[in-house]
Amino acid sequence: MKRYLFKRLLTGLLTIVIAFVINFLIINLAPGDPIKTLMGKESDDPVLRAALEEKYGLNKPLHIQFFSYLKTAMRGDLGISIIYNRPVADMIAEKLPATILLVLTSGVLSLIIGTAMGIVAARKEGTFIDVLFSGFSYILNSMPSFWLGLMLIIIFSTVLNILPTYGMTDARASYTGMAYVLDVIKHMILPVGTLVLIEIPMYYRIAKSSVLQVTNEDYILTLRATGMSEKKIFNKYIFRNAILPTVTIFGISLAYLITGVSLIETVFAWPGTGRLVLTAINQRDYPTLIGIYLIMSVSIAVVMIVVDIVYAILDPRIRY
Repeated sequence: MKRYLFKRLLTGLLTIVIAFVINFLIINLAPGDPIKTLMGKESDDPVLRAALEEKYGLNKPLHIQFFSYLKTAMRGDLGISIIYNRPVADMIAEKLPATILLVLTSGVLSLIIGTAMGIVAARKEGTFIDVLFSGFSYILNSMPSFWLGLMLIIIFSTVLNILPTYGMTDARASYTGMAYVLDVIKHMILPVGTLVLIEIPMYYRIAKSSVLQVTNEDYILTLRATGMSEKKIFNKYIFRNAILPTVTIFGISLAYLITGVSLIETVFAWPGTGRLVLTAINQRDYPTLIGIYLIMSVSIAVVMIVVDIVYAILDPRIRY
């Protein structure tokens, strides 16, 4: 197990380094001029440009910029935002908890609901429940996330007027204690609901196909021939083996949510890193973009390592 864990940690570290190099090159070689954005279209003072380039280190060769940023990043310093003139690490620290809350909540709920639907559909294959769940899954799978979010806003906020449409809390109410927690949960319903509905079809398909595949294995037929009860066969053999693919998908899905939640955060004005990313892209804020992508790479690597460990615990064969 120690050797397996060491190899996964080494792979995760290598992934972070490669992702960091690629992101750094793409961001710096992409069209656009952050200094021009900062100076404004009307200003073209060469002295001011030279001073700003020196302040943010953009006057140095690209490889010098890379190693300089890598050195400071290893100390926890992600640079200064060109647009906001604030430490990037502080900006990310303010926005990241809201994104993590949204991602983890929606990820766990979609895993539980989608897997449960898949297991029920597999055990009742060909029945009305199977057809209903499959149809519901196909419909959700065809919906873009931003469109679904807008439809939920129209239904539950505009028409029914029972849920808030934006933000994480009601700024005018100034709740504290349990009232604050309930206010956050109320604001989470629509964005989390959108992400859960989008993710359910993936877990549903994987869980259903896995249960059906394991159910048709020869050793399951042998256990039935011995007279073992269906409940014991399912709980002890089918479920444990069929749940393994969903664990892998959960890690991949969580990684996708970390990087792809920006659109949902924009639709619902959720104060997470998504809106910060879009603003940094539009304004060519290189330090902010590189810092956010570095944090995302580390988050994804950590999630995948944790998933690999859980997978090895559930299936000891993976360790070898």
